[in-house]
Amino acid sequence: MRRVISIIFKSLLLLIMFLFLQCTAARAERSDVASRTDAPPSMKKHDTKEARSEAAPGYVANTGFQRNILGFLQNRREKGGLARDEITGWMVYDLTRNESLVEINADQVFQAASMIKPFVALAFFHQVQRGKLKYTPESRRKLEASIQRSNNAATNWLMRKAGGPAQCEAILKGSYGHIFKRTAIREYIPAGGRTYRNMAMPSDYIRFLHALWAKKLPYGSEISRLMALPKRGRLYDGTSIPEGTLVYNKTGTTAHLCGDMGILVAHTRNGQPYPYAVVGIIERRSKPSDYGDWMLSRGNIIRQVSTLVYEEMKRQHNLL
Repeated sequence: MRRVISIIFKSLLLLIMFLFLQCTAARAERSDVASRTDAPPSMKKHDTKEARSEAAPGYVANTGFQRNILGFLQNRREKGGLARDEITGWMVYDLTRNESLVEINADQVFQAASMIKPFVALAFFHQVQRGKLKYTPESRRKLEASIQRSNNAATNWLMRKAGGPAQCEAILKGSYGHIFKRTAIREYIPAGGRTYRNMAMPSDYIRFLHALWAKKLPYGSEISRLMALPKRGRLYDGTSIPEGTLVYNKTGTTAHLCGDMGILVAHTRNGQPYPYAVVGIIERRSKPSDYGDWMLSRGNIIRQVSTLVYEEMKRQHNLL
């Protein structure tokens, strides 16, 4: 009898321990699922340890090219040149060899600021190509003001002609979805340029620039002309890149973002053009206490990275 009772007691004890372990495992699994649930892009890019630095380098992390840029950015962070609540995004694409060279937070969504304006131009020209709009001297002037002088009223005029922000996004996603993976055009640019809802990621800009250079966009030659109009940018102006380098670019600046994206056409010592694309973005959660100083210092970081890119391209491809 005692032997039977002992067996029953041990069986109950084992059952209790088994149930306890099962409950513990279930709680741990629920906790792990919650921690892995995707946050909205505006949260995910700021609230992870990786996103607060350049420690999530993308798909080509083992290249010396990318490691050099990561080292430069880390140095800027250690010296206070980049704040803890700032995230950066970078891409370099060799348009001659059709090869991605640098991808740092390439698929993170950032505010687009004025870098959205060439996308609006594409939506406008898409409607022209379909016969829904005409490319008139007035619309040409508006496009030049939007791209060269970053005029917000002109950009909003173009958006309205194309059907509004939602329609511009629908055009890009519907007809050029292979390019614009996470681009969002959600608002006209408000007074004072305080546009924070229009979004894109570095890889969207690179795909756009690649298609532009490959002449795969409607009125692509005209978009290229607009982006090449003289203006001060961060990929070439203020750098040591040689005079005469062709630049097709668009900057973007708000109280939270400093960026530039474009194509630089360098030349080899044999006189051959060597085009490559660069995207540089620095975004912060909080507003800087001194906006002018912040914009200048972050713009200079983009210039320094662009210089590093040129020096590496020069070394590899015998550029001037």
